[in-house]
Amino acid sequence: MTADVDIVVDLDETHILALAEAYLPPRFYADPDQMRESIRLGIMFNIMDTIEGRKVDFVPLTMKPGYDWALQNRIRRDVPLPGEGSFRAWFARPEDVIVGKLMAWREGRSFKHEQDIRDMLIAVRLGDDLELTEMFDVNNVNQWIPQLGPDVQQLWERIKRSARYDG
Repeated sequence: MTADVDIVVDLDETHILALAEAYLPPRFYADPDQMRESIRLGIMFNIMDTIEGRKVDFVPLTMKPGYDWALQNRIRRDVPLPGEGSFRAWFARPEDVIVGKLMAWREGRSFKHEQDIRDMLIAVRLGDDLELTEMFDVNNVNQWIPQLGPDVQQLWERIKRSARYDG
C-alpha cells in the first residue's frame, strides 16, 4: 500500500552472502560489508537497482526500537506474477506497518510517513484489499500510541481525520 519496500530481516553470514550473490554488480548495489556493519550497528541498509533507480530498505532486528514484533506477527500471502501463477511471501500486517511508520515519523518528522499512513487508512476504509481490511485491527495501533508520545498521538488523530477513518 506504500510506494517503498521495507523488509525486516534476521540475517546471519550465510544469508548475507546469498543476498549479495543474488544481486550482483554492476546492475545492483548489495554490499555484504555494509550489511554486516549495519546489522552490527543496528541501522538500515539497502539494495539498489542502478538501472531502474529503485531500492529496497532492510531493517535488521538489531535496530532500535526493535521490530521483532512485526516479524512475529507477519502474514503469508500470494503474490500474483505477470501472466500466470503466483508465489507466496511474508508481509507485515498493515497495523504493524503503521506503527513502524509512526516510530519513523517520531525520529525524523517525515511527511512521507504521514502520507503513507493516511493512504493505508484510506485503502482499509475503502476495502481496497478485502483480506487486509477484514484483518486490520486499529486497536493494535492504539495500544502503541501512549508509548510513542503526545506528538505521535496528535499526528495519529490528525491522520485518522484526514483519511476519514473513524475506527
